[in-house]
Amino acid sequence: MKPAEPVELPPWLDPFTEPLHAYAAVLSTAGVEMGLIGPREVPRLWSRHLLNCAVVVGPGESFVDSGATVADVGSGAGLPGLVWAITRPDLTITLVEPLLRRATFLQSVVSDLGLDDRVSVRRGRAEDLCADPGWSGVDVVTARAVAPLERLLGWTIPLLRVGGRLVALKGSSAQDEVMAAQAVASTLSVVDLRVVQCGAGVVEPVTTVVTGVRGTAQ
Repeated sequence: MKPAEPVELPPWLDPFTEPLHAYAAVLSTAGVEMGLIGPREVPRLWSRHLLNCAVVVGPGESFVDSGATVADVGSGAGLPGLVWAITRPDLTITLVEPLLRRATFLQSVVSDLGLDDRVSVRRGRAEDLCADPGWSGVDVVTARAVAPLERLLGWTIPLLRVGGRLVALKGSSAQDEVMAAQAVASTLSVVDLRVVQCGAGVVEPVTTVVTGVRGTAQ
């Protein structure tokens, strides 16, 4: 297996070089061994995964406000949640993962990177989390490569407070998924559902995001 590609980070990521490389090392070893990252992804781990996630919360992007609370649904290997936690120390993040093996991996990485003070791991389904009397809603909910948008909306939007924002990292079918999800979005009172691209000049291809806001019930 080839090692993860060396990369020159954009200047705004310079303060986070050490934890990002530590996370990359875990992904390219334990992450592969546990089936969280495919072996063929290791050579492009930085461009297609780490930077792909980081640019969403980078300078010039307004998806995630300063001090926001975030839930990462189906976090898996921790993408994008752990990348956001590393590069945005102002955020408080909950990694939501139903599978014990993956949740255990996430908790280990959180502890090893010293993120326990602002990153928590919740083992369970998003639907169950919504039913928790202690869950008050987050400012931002995110997911990456979890499910088609039509299904993803039902898992993510209920986790948001009213006025909270969905920031889903998607692929080339994003616009088609938005069109297919219009009825579900209306039922869930999602407004301003649209596709946005970010990271030009940093990642290639650029990162595609589907974003929308939880409105008040009709």
